Amino acid sequence: MPVIRRLLLTYLSLTLVVLAGLAWPFGYVYQRGEQQHALAQLEHDAETLAAFIDTALRTDHGSQTVSLVHDAARRWNASIDLADADGRTVATTRPDGIPAPDLSRVLADHTPVISGIEGGRMTVAVPVHPGRPGQGALQVSVPSAALTARIHQFHLVLGGVSVVVLICAALLAVALARWIGRPVRELERATRSLADGATTAASTTTGPPELRRLAVTFNTTAVRLQQLIDAQQSFVGHASHQLKTPLTALRLRLENLEPDVTGGGEANLRAALHEADRLATLVDTLLAMTRSGHSTVPAEPAAIGDTVAERAAVWAPVAQDRGVSLSVSGPDDLTARVIPGALEQILDNLLANALDVAPPGSTVTICWDSDGTTVELHVIDAGPGLTRTDRDLALQPFWRAPGAPRGGTGLGLALVRKLAEAGGGRTRLDAAEPTGIDAVVALPV
Repeated sequence: MPVIRRLLLTYLSLTLVVLAGLAWPFGYVYQRGEQQHALAQLEHDAETLAAFIDTALRTDHGSQTVSLVHDAARRWNASIDLADADGRTVATTRPDGIPAPDLSRVLADHTPVISGIEGGRMTVAVPVHPGRPGQGALQVSVPSAALTARIHQFHLVLGGVSVVVLICAALLAVALARWIGRPVRELERATRSLADGATTAASTTTGPPELRRLAVTFNTTAVRLQQLIDAQQSFVGHASHQLKTPLTALRLRLENLEPDVTGGGEANLRAALHEADRLATLVDTLLAMTRSGHSTVPAEPAAIGDTVAERAAVWAPVAQDRGVSLSVSGPDDLTARVIPGALEQILDNLLANALDVAPPGSTVTICWDSDGTTVELHVIDAGPGLTRTDRDLALQPFWRAPGAPRGGTGLGLALVRKLAEAGGGRTRLDAAEPTGIDAVVALPV
């Protein structure tokens, strides 16, 4: 919808600019032309009347000039003033009390003077006879209401045509915007679907050719990407499953060798059993990450306090053996939404990491709290900690901290992040005070 609105706004803005660039000059030119035509016609009428008056004066019928002036004033609905060569009024149709006009300029130059349109009237002054200065001057003033009405009517017609053009442009713009916006929305929907793990093909039959070609390219890319993801997940899952059986058999064989191993080889046997266990743990973790990567299991409520107490009891002997104490604190009635079994795995991985780096005599703290929408679970150790860059990298698969002891897989924190995100949560690593890591898992209430 925003795409359609932006395209519609663009088309209408362009149409308004074009209409303003055409209609305003056109209206102005028409108005000026009508005014000039009306003034030219009035000048012609005034000169015609002046010619009749000049003829009357030359044939010694000067008494007819007053009647000529009044007759013309009635026909034209005009106000007419006739002055002699000295500027004295000879005849006028003005009401009493209104001063006579100043015709000195016409009498001096013996040329017409067009005063233009002022106060709702058009005024023209002409000499009675340009070649005879002693004949006097004539001024004709008529109302401009008819001219103004014609100009206003034309402006209304021009405005109406502009509105019709704007409406047509808006309808055309809506059609074009929908035509262009439909494939864009299809691509957006397909992209969102791809981000959610599904593959929805974008339409390749609507919209401009460029967008149709883009939709075809996107569909091809989405299919290939999904195939690669499926192949990778399938490979990891199958490889993990295939490795579990020989690893189990290998450990059994190593255990069966224990009675036959002399004292000097017992350490090597224990080391081999440890490596087999570590490899089995790695396989199990890979399986868990593969399942969480394409899990569609809905999140369910899990009691934070009960789960933490259970896992803390399981890890207490390990902590005691390493000289580390466990501290548990938090509200007992809080629940969070996670996929089934995820909270236990999250706690196991975080506690395992914390106990690996916690120095003897320190405390690993497990606490949690809620702001009403999110439950934040903290596992805090007093180890050496990590830099800001390393804390960001630690959530990536197979990343190992510099100087980390041998035996880790680098998958524990990555699995924590995946399990939290599968339930709609998130994971981050903060710096603890004074040293150590505060592993934070935020889960929806």
